[in-house]
Amino acid sequence: QPLTLELTGRHLKRLPGPVCALGSLQKLYISGTGLRELPEEIEGLRELRILALDFNKLEEVPEALCRLPRLTRLYLGSNRLFGLPAEFAQLQTLRCLWIENNYLYHFPRALLQMPALQSLQMGDNRLRALPGSLPRMTGLRGLWLYGNRFEEFPQPLLRMSQLHILDLDRNKIIDFPDLAHLKGLRLFSYDHNPVKAPPCVADTVTLVGDGAQELMEAREERLQSLHPA
Repeated sequence: QPLTLELTGRHLKRLPGPVCALGSLQKLYISGTGLRELPEEIEGLRELRILALDFNKLEEVPEALCRLPRLTRLYLGSNRLFGLPAEFAQLQTLRCLWIENNYLYHFPRALLQMPALQSLQMGDNRLRALPGSLPRMTGLRGLWLYGNRFEEFPQPLLRMSQLHILDLDRNKIIDFPDLAHLKGLRLFSYDHNPVKAPPCVADTVTLVGDGAQELMEAREERLQSLHPA
């Protein structure tokens, strides 16, 4: 049996039944096929590690998908999803979730029960706020929130000291709180927000946004004057 199956770009209204019988399959790519639903039998893919379902017409994530015991990467971008089912939290092996360009108005609560998730791509959705219990996601290292509807900096992020990458491009944030205490942060992108000044961050952070280049050049000069060669 194959370990990888590539069906990307084929026109499929539904997943062919025999696919779900491939019990040893580890990678399944079904991007851009026009798929509207998934069969219950998909839970038979017990060895599946990577599942790509982006650029389809899925309106919901079926419970059966939430029963894949070894799934580490799931790509659901560019579908028609308004949320995730409570059962999604069963995917405790998941490390990477891309769910960009959907219709998420609210942060899916199931994700708060997934502390092992490391990479969460939620750009181009409809989010205005983040839940106060977000810091429960202790494994999170990368969080992409560009192109949402934030009008102020989401306060729960101030307690996410383990984040390495934070992307808030293309929102409506006017000013930022002091972020210098976020010691894990390495990259913060705030481009295309109506900010008055770059945010205050630790010297180890690369900034992307209006005024960032000048700030980082000034920082470099200051650090060099402290430690001349």
